[in-house]
Amino acid sequence: MTSFEPRSDVDLSVPSAARAYDYFLGGAHNFAVDRAFADQVLDIAPSVPAVTLLNRAFLRRVVQYCLDQGIRQFLDLGSGIPTVGNVHEIAQQVDPAARVVYVDYEPVAYAHAKQLLSGNPFAAIIQADIREPGKILDHPETRRLIDFSEPVAVLMVGVLLFISDDDRPADLIAHYRERLAPGSLVALSHIASELASPELRAEVARLVQAYAAADEYVHVRTHEDILAWFDGMTLVEPGLVCLPDWSTDGRVEDGDSVARPLGYGGVGRVG
Repeated sequence: MTSFEPRSDVDLSVPSAARAYDYFLGGAHNFAVDRAFADQVLDIAPSVPAVTLLNRAFLRRVVQYCLDQGIRQFLDLGSGIPTVGNVHEIAQQVDPAARVVYVDYEPVAYAHAKQLLSGNPFAAIIQADIREPGKILDHPETRRLIDFSEPVAVLMVGVLLFISDDDRPADLIAHYRERLAPGSLVALSHIASELASPELRAEVARLVQAYAAADEYVHVRTHEDILAWFDGMTLVEPGLVCLPDWSTDGRVEDGDSVARPLGYGGVGRVG
């Protein structure tokens, strides 16, 4: 991958959730402070890398499903640091003119994605907070690449766990959904622990505490909580299920992963 230098305004004394996630995926776009934090997380919650891999595999299957449905425009909210298996890489293998808008507020994620996407006329990165949908949906880059009169895939994969109840995630999702044409798809994945063993639930609790200590806040929710976010949409089969179980062809991928009960994923169809 292309090398990059951190922006001068990036505080390298503070770990970043996005860069730690990149480290868990085996990426190279992280710094010593992130790796130290991630190693601390691994000490108390060793299943975290397995969760991140399940989440990434879910994203890949969702993008392929969207492509199979004829969708060629993607809005990836909270995209994080670009690493192998990005949305534009998957989509543009099928259609080189597939359009992708990434959104992330983390400075390093933005800086590196901007560098990575340089020269790609059909993909762009916006530095923005997903809690401000108006700014994202009306951003010049979004307007350049996304035609909201045609179906769009909106991806909220592994990002809503950082959105508190005070920020009203259901209303946030509805705001995006209301701008979408019939046939659009909204994909969500989220951490959960209600199906986990007591040992795994204890891991999740320690994970939440570790992130809070680093001034990053993770919100664990239930199947019922997440299911309500699909109001106004039709769930695509198999519905809201454990991450490795989400497949439209009936095949289960990584079903024996230790992290299987630690997250849900689902896709809703608009209209």
